[in-house]
Amino acid sequence: MKMDSNKRMITVGVFVLLGIVIFIAAVLTLGGQKKTFEKKATLKAVFKDVNGLQAGNNVWFSGVKVGTVKKISFTPDALVEVIMNIETKTMQYIKKDARAKISSEGFIGNKIVVIFGGGMQSPHVADDDILAVDSGLGTDEMMATLQQNNKNLLDITGNIKTVVERLMNGQGSAGKILSDDKLANDLQAAIMGLKIASSHVQRMTSDIAGYTSQLQSEGSLTNSLIHDTVFYSRMKATAAQIHETSVTIKESSESIKRIAGNIENVSRHLDSTGSPIGILLNDEEAGWNLKMTLDNLQMGTKKLDEDLEAMQHSFLFRGYFKKKEKQKDNGEKQKTEQKSQ
Repeated sequence: MKMDSNKRMITVGVFVLLGIVIFIAAVLTLGGQKKTFEKKATLKAVFKDVNGLQAGNNVWFSGVKVGTVKKISFTPDALVEVIMNIETKTMQYIKKDARAKISSEGFIGNKIVVIFGGGMQSPHVADDDILAVDSGLGTDEMMATLQQNNKNLLDITGNIKTVVERLMNGQGSAGKILSDDKLANDLQAAIMGLKIASSHVQRMTSDIAGYTSQLQSEGSLTNSLIHDTVFYSRMKATAAQIHETSVTIKESSESIKRIAGNIENVSRHLDSTGSPIGILLNDEEAGWNLKMTLDNLQMGTKKLDEDLEAMQHSFLFRGYFKKKEKQKDNGEKQKTEQKSQ
């Protein structure tokens, strides 16, 4: 009996010890999953609406669980203050300008707090810091948005149905094109014409591109004008000379016009009987009288020469003419001597 009692006690003790070991292992396992035994720091965020967030929900940063929600309470301004326990070792990665928002694990999963953002140059957060919040869309707002989108989709579907019915009934331009073979053929012919015109334009564009490349090739006139400064200066000087020549030609043209005017004026005077020359050219009697006068003058001149010749042989004027001839000979002799010296 005593042996059986001792055996029973040992068995009970073993089971109790086994239960304690299992309990301790479970506590350590659950504590490791919940990170109960790690050092924590506190961060805060103030939301207008937490959308069903509860204490104990997880806090995520960059897709990694870094803490849990410790407490949720109202502020005097009827806002919701969320106090979060954050692992101390992850505080160095969260920046002061990071933001917090309410999200969910999956579409209809538990609510969580997501910390995101923060500049690289910003300092990391400290214990009891308050993070700025980002008021993202909640589930209700998303459902309302989906309902509105569904209504819009129904309206769009109805409009498409109306358009299709009008097309099938041959209403409107597109409906006529679908129902009228002649109009469709005309449209197809117009499209073919546009294609042909497009090919012509493309070919013309390629020709222009080729011509442009030829203009830019070395040795061409345009290339010399653009790159050869000596050729450009010569062209510029030639253009200036052409301009000066055109000005000179213009001035000469004006002079020729004036000379032509003067000639025309002289011609009018020559044709007129009011001027002496006009009378001589147009009046035969006046011309005959002038000719007779010239003949008389010639005859008088001839007789005057004969009278002078007679005077030279007259004894009254012989000494005078000899003296003049002697003075003339002396003068020619002096000129000869001066030239020889």
